[in-house]
Amino acid sequence: MSGALLAGIEAGGTKFVCGVARSPTDILKSVTIPTTTPLQTIALVESFFRAASAEFGPISALGVASFGPLDLDPASPAHGSITTTPKAGWSGFNLMAALVAALNCPAAIDTDVTGSGLAEATYGAGRGFDRLAYLTIGTGVGGALIVGGAPLHRLSHPEMGHIPVRRRADDADFAGICSFHGDCVEGLVSGPAVLARYGRRLSDLDAGSPAWAILADYIAQLCLSILLISTPGRVILGGGVMSNPALYPLIRAELLRLNNGYLTRLADAGDAEHLIAAPGLGDRAGLIGAMLLAQLATPGPNLS
Repeated sequence: MSGALLAGIEAGGTKFVCGVARSPTDILKSVTIPTTTPLQTIALVESFFRAASAEFGPISALGVASFGPLDLDPASPAHGSITTTPKAGWSGFNLMAALVAALNCPAAIDTDVTGSGLAEATYGAGRGFDRLAYLTIGTGVGGALIVGGAPLHRLSHPEMGHIPVRRRADDADFAGICSFHGDCVEGLVSGPAVLARYGRRLSDLDAGSPAWAILADYIAQLCLSILLISTPGRVILGGGVMSNPALYPLIRAELLRLNNGYLTRLADAGDAEHLIAAPGLGDRAGLIGAMLLAQLATPGPNLS
């Protein structure tokens, strides 16, 4: 597939990042398109890929790493649809069907967090780990498990952001912002949750703000749950909230406290630093992950 042209889309609630590549990391051209209505957005996506195809050759396959939730059951008539999203106009929209109709090529779709997890497992901070968890903490909270280089799910994808956590006494007055569950992890630690609680982003709060300890506690609870349930070799924490480097040591310290010596591979600060890592690919992970999905959808041998 040395001459094949891969198309990838990192489809987010605020923007679609589209690109074409010869291999997942060899991005030839990319564009950022605002996420407006489905029809307007897909029309701009199609226009970009048609122009890219005219410049670089025919597209062999498309990979889509999308915001969700998504219907990922291959047997479902709604396979590739966005389901219960709060994004106006997109709930029930079959993103996969619209893109396949527009581009007329083989395609694969998964969540944006799975795309980033695949990229980190292949090229980033997850290299060398057979079992990896990737969490994104930003506008929402999502998670993926990558086992043996492939996402671990069947009829649906993990919804780690909607796991409930034990509330802190100094945060009891905040109800949480999740429209479905209130004070699940997403409702308590996402970027919009921080803004709703404090009126500012985390990066604008001083080091003495209680926000740092509160977020570290809830994120550490989620990490411990993932470690106990799925035993990944590493948990990578990405997303806009985690662009604040000071949060990582706080989460690791809180994870050690919560574990209280139970997991023997989480005995000291060195273990916590090994287990809880920052992404290695930065904001490139989503589009690279989409290219990996395209590679999986390409007919014939999938060679890197």
